[in-house]
Amino acid sequence: MSNPKHTLFWMTFFLAVVAIVGVLIHKPLISAFMANWVFNLLIVGVLLIGIGLTYRQVFVLFPELRWISQFRTGHSGLSVLQEPRLLKPLARQLGEESKRDRFKLSTLSLRTVLDGIHSRMDEQREITRYFISLLVFLGLLGTFWGLLGTINAVGEVITNLDMGQGDFGKVFADLQAGLLTPLQGMGTAFSSSLLGLGGSLILGFLDIQAGHAQNRFYDGLEEWLTGVTNLVDPFNADENQP
Repeated sequence: MSNPKHTLFWMTFFLAVVAIVGVLIHKPLISAFMANWVFNLLIVGVLLIGIGLTYRQVFVLFPELRWISQFRTGHSGLSVLQEPRLLKPLARQLGEESKRDRFKLSTLSLRTVLDGIHSRMDEQREITRYFISLLVFLGLLGTFWGLLGTINAVGEVITNLDMGQGDFGKVFADLQAGLLTPLQGMGTAFSSSLLGLGGSLILGFLDIQAGHAQNRFYDGLEEWLTGVTNLVDPFNADENQP
């Protein structure tokens, strides 16, 4: 079966490239982050949790591969291994047969086992997909939040302007000072959009790589089970005998 270490390498390499680019442009990134550091810190936290979940999707394959490797050797020792999580439907279906390191499954049982394993992998990926959507949502939320603050601040500036006084220099100074708050709102809007959409792109690439590792694991498992399993239902075979 395919080794997930290659997937971990490409995921780590991609994150290293992103980190290098971030270091090269750290000054504008810091300025954008500090525009609203509380909200942007929430976005970064969601991104880090999502990255951890994508790595977990790959790391969870290693115990499954060790269990399969031990099973295929034909030697005892499955009892000392931790019960697989993704392959739990297969382990439960085999039952006592696993102690003899050989098994037979009907076509229906094989399909049931594969469907159960596939659904477990889909459940793991649904969480990561939710975090990708959450990053986009937080970016848009920060955008609307910043724009709303900008609109309110501009309204206050216009309301507080006193055009009746003869000193237009003071009026212009008040206008200049009043526009600082709307500009801060724009900074919040654009910084949150930058971090939210950028984080969703990063997490999306990692999710694709983790999905490829899971698909290769599933394809290898399906090929193995198809090759060693009795695909003829024994009950039907007995009925067809004269």
